[in-house]
Amino acid sequence: MLQFIVRRVLLMIPTLFVISALVYFIIDLPPGDCVTSQIEELLARGDPDAHARAAELRDLYGLNHPLWLRYFEWVGGIFYWDFGLSCQDTVPVADLISERMMLTIIMETCTIAFIWIVSFVIGVYAATHQYKWGDYVASFIGFIGLSIPNFLLALVLLYVGKVYFGLSIGGLMDPEYIDKPLSWGKVVSVMQHLIIPVIVIGMSGTAGMIRRLRANLLDELQKQYVVTGRAKGLPPMRLLVKYPLRHAINPFVADIGGLLPDVISGSVIVSVVLSLPTTGPMLLSALKTQDVNLAATFLLFVAVLTVIGMLISDLALAALDPRIRFGSSEK
Repeated sequence: MLQFIVRRVLLMIPTLFVISALVYFIIDLPPGDCVTSQIEELLARGDPDAHARAAELRDLYGLNHPLWLRYFEWVGGIFYWDFGLSCQDTVPVADLISERMMLTIIMETCTIAFIWIVSFVIGVYAATHQYKWGDYVASFIGFIGLSIPNFLLALVLLYVGKVYFGLSIGGLMDPEYIDKPLSWGKVVSVMQHLIIPVIVIGMSGTAGMIRRLRANLLDELQKQYVVTGRAKGLPPMRLLVKYPLRHAINPFVADIGGLLPDVISGSVIVSVVLSLPTTGPMLLSALKTQDVNLAATFLLFVAVLTVIGMLISDLALAALDPRIRFGSSEK
């Protein structure tokens, strides 16, 4: 196992290097740069110094340098937690990220916990009560969650909460706590505002996980070793937990590689609809304005979490399922 981990970690280095280069160069491909839109606004206002200001900004952001040189400066600064300047507010990218990263991590961690807990309980119940009312209800929830887009559900909840209950669902805290130091009241406000975003973002993931867990567990419960154990008089709960359930929850573990990047990406569309101060809307704005340093930093974090999540997923699958082995080919 140690050799496997070392190989995977060594493979991560060139993988992340290639991803960072592709991301940085692709974001810079469209014509213009992050200064272009700012100068267009100045020209629209009739500012006579717009072109001189453009030259100053391009020199400030290093846009006069070749693309490859800017890329290596950005990569070199990563080791010192220096991702360059953002074109949006002319502040270091690290400062912009730290402002929204904590709220994003809290929201997405709660969403992941919601997906796992709800889908595990409902999926196991639906599989062990096949063709009962509970199974039909679980299937209905699964189909609804898969068919309704998250942003549409967010819009419906915004309308219902405002029109029928007079509630302001948007945001992650009450307005009086914005830009205020941490306090117990602020924590309570954040937890109250987390309920709707967690349900909206986690609905589709929960629905898909319920369907997969139910199908896998039903397949395991029909295998010969389960029939044999039941015939020998094993208690139903012990028989369920010890073997079939361990094999059926493989999708939970395999999805770690896809869930960890969500901690950073922050569910962009839902965050925009609900006006959530997470990293998702900031990433979208950076891509629209060609803020290369900010967008590339976000996407690099997503890539890092993806490769780490895949490694954790592989290790957990090997520990959970004895049928999975590292280097399983026999000589």
